[in-house]
Amino acid sequence: MRPDPLVAALFLTAAFVVAGLAHSAWLRTAFSRRLMLPLDGGLRVRGRRLFGDNKTVRGFVVLVPAAAAAFAGLFATLSTFAPERLSDLWSLSAGGYAALGAWAGLGFMIGELPNSFIKRQLGIAPGRAPRGSLAATACFLADRLDSIIGMLVAISIVVPTPPAMWLYVLLIGPGIHLAFSALLYRLGVKARAA
Repeated sequence: MRPDPLVAALFLTAAFVVAGLAHSAWLRTAFSRRLMLPLDGGLRVRGRRLFGDNKTVRGFVVLVPAAAAAFAGLFATLSTFAPERLSDLWSLSAGGYAALGAWAGLGFMIGELPNSFIKRQLGIAPGRAPRGSLAATACFLADRLDSIIGMLVAISIVVPTPPAMWLYVLLIGPGIHLAFSALLYRLGVKARAA
């Protein structure tokens, strides 16, 4: 069953806000710093790091299960307080929503990797903006959209995703992503707010 595009977009957005809050809190902990193991293991392409030091295991450790819990929790909340809205979403069980959330969280995290690879190959240091207004704008947009597109692609592989849902998420998501970047900057996790 195809979901209502707006309801599905709002569901995804709400679930990722919850998962993002858990992720932000986790990144602030001392224990998370123990898992700052680079995903690329130091591998290099053309003498440059594959992803760099900012793409680490610690992000995956919490965001994937947090997204699973957020999807399942939001499904449970709707089941209790607004069961009529469930017909506007995917026909899945609570466990199905948890699995979809984990898959979406994994897609979200993996979606950042191609952008990181390209920036490393262009000589842009992790957490830094490139020089030049055009390059800085392009990287700013890529940084806001890469993970969202990764999540949408992942979800589209396993459940119906109407084009309008993509549009809504791509309109709403970047602003929320920017807000989380600013939060992580204020918490001292990121080197820059944008």
